[in-house]
Amino acid sequence: MTSTSDSYSLCAETPSVEVYLRLRSGSGLSPKTPEMARAGLPGTWHGVTVLHGDEPVGMGRVVGDGGCFFQIVDMCVLPEHQGRGLGKRIMEELVRELEQRAPDGAYVSLIADGDARHLYEKYGFHLTAPASVGMHRTV
Repeated sequence: MTSTSDSYSLCAETPSVEVYLRLRSGSGLSPKTPEMARAGLPGTWHGVTVLHGDEPVGMGRVVGDGGCFFQIVDMCVLPEHQGRGLGKRIMEELVRELEQRAPDGAYVSLIADGDARHLYEKYGFHLTAPASVGMHRTV
């Protein structure tokens, strides 16, 4: 566990299903079902949870195949805890772990919502267009 300020700490761990669902909905990310979370969370390559005291208030995860491709997902901080540099701390930890453990040449991607791209640019991420364009589909 790493201290991020007087009352915040960062844990390198995958959140529980309950914490995951609460942080996603509380921070405005699209809702997921408990079944989806139970199936998806074990695929976490590296996860980070931010605690305020003992209460989880933010998270981020890296998922991927462990060799060629990784994706940063579930970046969120509850609104009442935003503006304190917690998103930066989450990104620092995820990027640090990728730089230490992922093979050289691995492709790391993420989807940046709105102005979040400015945060991600600070960690070496850049827009893929026009060479490639991110696409998605919901099933």
